[in-house]
Amino acid sequence: MNYKITYLLFSLLVVSCDKPNPEEQKQNLSGYWEIKTVEMPNGEKKEFNINTVVDYIEMKGDSGSRTKLTPKFDGTFNTNGISEDFTLKIEEDSLRMYYKTPFDEWKETVIKAKDSTLTVKNRDNKIYTYNKFRKFDFKE
Repeated sequence: MNYKITYLLFSLLVVSCDKPNPEEQKQNLSGYWEIKTVEMPNGEKKEFNINTVVDYIEMKGDSGSRTKLTPKFDGTFNTNGISEDFTLKIEEDSLRMYYKTPFDEWKETVIKAKDSTLTVKNRDNKIYTYNKFRKFDFKE
């Protein structure tokens, strides 16, 4: 009987540690992100091995902006100058990004935001996974 209680407590500990902390996730949003996979609601996955566009996320407190950039071989970026502003809110123990443009409003739920990986779910229930972008390095 004692081992059942121990197993139950251990299982609860593992499950509770697995839940992401929205406050910690905020700290990992800034940076250059390249898309790696998109998982459709039906479970189908699309992989992106080569990206011509990178998302740059810049944070300022509980708000930020996302800009699409095209990386260049010299380590710089081109942009069309269009950014999407968003605000962050914690709802139902999840971090949400609320976007608003003159044309639309939407939200994304942050599933995971770590130093090198960002995963978000959009309003169409598509799950986007990004990795930190590394600039081109031809010195190697």
